[in-house]
Amino acid sequence: MPQTKPMISVVNVVASASVDQKMDLNEITKTFPDVEYHPDVFPGLVYRLKTPKSATLIFSSGKMVCTGSKSEELAKKAVKTVVQQLRKGGIKVKKDAVVSIQNIVSSINLGGKVNLEQAARTLPRSMYEPEQFPGLIHRMLDPKTVILIFASGKLVCVGAKLEKEVYRSVNNVHSLLEEKDLMVYD
Repeated sequence: MPQTKPMISVVNVVASASVDQKMDLNEITKTFPDVEYHPDVFPGLVYRLKTPKSATLIFSSGKMVCTGSKSEELAKKAVKTVVQQLRKGGIKVKKDAVVSIQNIVSSINLGGKVNLEQAARTLPRSMYEPEQFPGLIHRMLDPKTVILIFASGKLVCVGAKLEKEVYRSVNNVHSLLEEKDLMVYD
């Protein structure tokens, strides 16, 4: 049983969505002056929401990418809100957006230090090159995530598609670090 409980916070959820129709980005830009659209630089427009705080990229294909949400639910709500606002503004959107979570990024504090040199030799599927990057990169197979482990005991978990996968990944790696005696508590 680990000596500390990891403090996990979801910092970004990336979701993709589609309304399955072509979108006229110039029309959206005229209707919503706050959106950012520079087709010479990037093919999508950026639609920002204050609540839930997020940015949704909208492409002329009707595909969308929402970033910045702090949970799966907020990401889905953000896309739904964008579609509702477009409709309110007179933009014809026939179908509701079909949303799927692509990536959940979390930051974690294990509450103790990690011996990275030893961890690099012990943990499977790990890479540690301190001259290039100060953290150990650990690839987990189940759930399929990548965890960056720092000597401070701080972690970053990426690649999860469900919040419960974040918790499972972190608990798995934390137990492994404890088991292999790689954690140092003050």
